Amino acid sequence: MTRILARSLSKKKIMTTDGKMIGTLKNIIVDFDTGMLVDLIIYPDPSFDTAGYRVDGDRLTITFDSVKDIKDYIVVDRSLARR
Repeated sequence: MTRILARSLSKKKIMTTDGKMIGTLKNIIVDFDTGMLVDLIIYPDPSFDTAGYRVDGDRLTITFDSVKDIKDYIVVDRSLARR
């Protein structure tokens, strides 16, 4: 398993597997009982259509299960990221 420090994810851009910019990572929700990452909290890009996603105020929440890759961007599968 690849290890990535949480601070290296701070303000990382998030995009879909088909190249659409979702926004910028704000925070991560962790289940402290299991140590598993649960959700990504994102400031959505103004051009991104948030319909069908979990939105709370100015933040978008995407399940960590939808993450496909973390390199220069955090890449998520759009079909898995929806509610």
